[in-house]
Amino acid sequence: PLAVTTDINLHAPALLPDDYCGDVHLRLSFYKKLATAKKAEQIDALLEEIVDRFGKLPAQAQTLMDVHRLRVLSQPYGVTKVDAAPGVITITFRKNPPIDSMKIIEMIQKNKHIKLAGNEKLRIERALPDAKDRAQMVRDVLRGFGKPIADTVAGAR
Repeated sequence: PLAVTTDINLHAPALLPDDYCGDVHLRLSFYKKLATAKKAEQIDALLEEIVDRFGKLPAQAQTLMDVHRLRVLSQPYGVTKVDAAPGVITITFRKNPPIDSMKIIEMIQKNKHIKLAGNEKLRIERALPDAKDRAQMVRDVLRGFGKPIADTVAGAR
């Protein structure tokens, strides 16, 4: 179960800069809470706490939040990796992801910039220089699949 984490790379610094949050122990505590968050609400609560204490998020901290939000959002869809570079975003799924395959086909037919790359990968070709825009594109694509199909493994717990 520990290996079931989704690898998210937005190709941008994702951290709490020390000139924003100077206390190293506090930073580590925030990183740990973010890494163990299972729901978007937990990330939102942490975001609120961080902004309350230190003020408006710098870009690197916003990217950090986006990374963890994407991780939490993409897991139910069977996503194992998101590699979001400025020109190409690749979303890798585990075998037999809990997504209606017709929704994937419809999305590819409607969007010329989205292609299948092998059996388990979607390739999105779009120039998005900002990490936040790449994160938004991944969110939009995942939400375009509708609700993930109830996973038999999750139902057995």
